[in-house]
Amino acid sequence: MRAVVQRVVRGSVSVEGNTVGETGPGYVILLGVGRDDGPGDAAYLSGKIANLRVFEDEEGKLNRSLLDVGGSALVVSQFTLYGDCRQGRRPGFSGAAPAEAGRDLYQVFVECMREMGVEVATGVFQAHMQVEIINDGPVTLLLDSKKQF
Repeated sequence: MRAVVQRVVRGSVSVEGNTVGETGPGYVILLGVGRDDGPGDAAYLSGKIANLRVFEDEEGKLNRSLLDVGGSALVVSQFTLYGDCRQGRRPGFSGAAPAEAGRDLYQVFVECMREMGVEVATGVFQAHMQVEIINDGPVTLLLDSKKQF
């Protein structure tokens, strides 16, 4: 499972011109599910993200987590995080999970975040979405449950 985590002032996602999810301040999380992922990947990655210390403390140091600051999250599915661009000009997506498995593990990730007390909004799985992100910092991190980067 892969995630692009952006610390945001606010973020929103729309489908067909209608806002379906929004957050702020907190995170926008672009989440990709891999072919070999399972519930353990969702639990690991959600815990890692919720506890990342990327919010400023009283001294201006990045020392507080999303849980510490009471921030919220917008989680948007993005299978293109598994795009392989090493050969040719068209990405291959064979590393991404099939749609049904991807949807299930996306939901497991969202539920894990909620169980930790994070208010979570979502996009619409497999829909064409427009995502607006007002990045704060900017702070953007890449995470992989298999620790490939």
